[in-house]
Amino acid sequence: MSVYDQRPWLALYERGLPSDIEPEFENGLALFAAAVGRAAERPFLHYFDSTLSFAEVDRLSDGLAVGLRQLGVQHGDRVAVYLQNIPQFVIALLATWKLGGIVVPVNPMLKERELAFTLNDSGASALVALESLYHAVAAHVLAGTSVGVVVTTSELDLLTGPPPALLGGVERRRAEGAHDLLELARAHDGERPPPVRQAPGDVAFLTYTSGTTGPPKGALNTHGNVVFNAQAYRDWIHLTEQDVVLGVAPLFHITGLVAHVAVALLVPMPIVLAYRFDAGVSLELIERYRATFTVAAITVYLALLNHPAAAGHDISSLAKAYSGGAPIAPATVEAYEQRFGTTIRTVYGLTETTSPTHIVPSDRRAPVDPLSGALSVGLPIFNTVCRIVDDERRELPACEVGELVLSGPQVVPGYWQQPEETAHAFPGGELHSGDVGFMDEEGWFYIVDRKKDLINAAGYKVWPREVEDVLYGQPAVREAAVVGVPDPYRGETVIAFVSLRPGQRAEPAELIAWCRERLAAYKVPRAITIVDELPKTPTGKILRRELRQGAIATNAPGFRADLTR
Repeated sequence: MSVYDQRPWLALYERGLPSDIEPEFENGLALFAAAVGRAAERPFLHYFDSTLSFAEVDRLSDGLAVGLRQLGVQHGDRVAVYLQNIPQFVIALLATWKLGGIVVPVNPMLKERELAFTLNDSGASALVALESLYHAVAAHVLAGTSVGVVVTTSELDLLTGPPPALLGGVERRRAEGAHDLLELARAHDGERPPPVRQAPGDVAFLTYTSGTTGPPKGALNTHGNVVFNAQAYRDWIHLTEQDVVLGVAPLFHITGLVAHVAVALLVPMPIVLAYRFDAGVSLELIERYRATFTVAAITVYLALLNHPAAAGHDISSLAKAYSGGAPIAPATVEAYEQRFGTTIRTVYGLTETTSPTHIVPSDRRAPVDPLSGALSVGLPIFNTVCRIVDDERRELPACEVGELVLSGPQVVPGYWQQPEETAHAFPGGELHSGDVGFMDEEGWFYIVDRKKDLINAAGYKVWPREVEDVLYGQPAVREAAVVGVPDPYRGETVIAFVSLRPGQRAEPAELIAWCRERLAAYKVPRAITIVDELPKTPTGKILRRELRQGAIATNAPGFRADLTR
């Protein structure tokens, strides 16, 4: 038996937690039915000043399901949901499940070519979209897709007071030929769709991801995957009906779908939604609704930390704060604790693992690896095994760096209509993550970087994440990203992009000197460019690839000059 099969991390579990759990429900719809039965009149969705109860969401999703069914949406159909973080997203999700359909969450930042690809690849028969997104994007591509039913809605719907500043300038514009979501739901108020049975192996979400290689692929997040990880979050973090979810992760992303929606259905507990992330608005809503739990990219916490109004808000209720999706610098956690009095714990997972595979226990702090300075992403959760392998897929001993390979009830069965990609990423049913890291002798896991981000500088391997952690320790640095660019002499050269904290000043030479004092010479950035903002995905991940391409194309300030040193 290998060291990983022995699961040494179990000895680090919080007292009272089992090594394995059995899901209490078969599917996501059963979670919601139980929530309505227990908490019908309790708040479910807070949206700025407005609140919908579990019962109200049940009635609206019932009515929408009946309406969609009459329009021809059937069991097994894919329904694309092209919305921001608004209550209608959850209503459309539940209505789709009530029809036995599959939800296709769509990033609201997608443009025409990207939306057309998602609709065509999924074979979606229906689209639920914001009016603004319909007119700007969807209307131009639907004719070439299989979408036969279009439902639109507005971010202004379901507000009980005047629109908040975040929605300033938004105007209603009805889409000709489309059905209005609330009108369709209310036209069938009091009606219920015929009951459907969804097995654990049926697909709940078709969630598009870049995967480990190639163009976007639809990960088959089954109801069994979703229910298991919702329960894992609840049991590991000790979430109760007194908790409140801060819904800052995009709902189209697996974090928002599972760590916000699914777990809120299971507990049950309310979710605070605010269209899209804004640090000032989030500070206000955390304080107003006493939000206690969230999972968000570290850039969200950095934005809260650096907001000018941070000192004027009490967000101490957010004691169950977790971060995943991108590496976390220990210095960031320390700064957050000093400002807000609560800590950030790490969580690790992928779209293909339906959110978490690793979480730091509630009674522990993530250790820092003394050699790399990396903060641990935690321990494998219930029922989960993580192995570290080399390029030939041979297991590596503890403390050696290799690729993370994951297995457990949260791992998806594969990709939508992609048998070759499925075979490549899931040989033997295990997910080869593309992430590089190691397990220490106790069982803590650390992520070093993505395999594709490795920089080869004159034969020396440089992991961007290690250099970024050093930069985050400089008091003036707000965010940092390190990339490798082609260099005729070294093969690749390390460069960095940095944004500064409000009111702080630092020169590139000063930042390079800071790194030179703390890193081996080959790891030190040869050039540093200071920018106002680093490019990010909607989930808050910094886009290293975009920075690298831009540096090569435009010769970032000081770039070529520094390469000649």
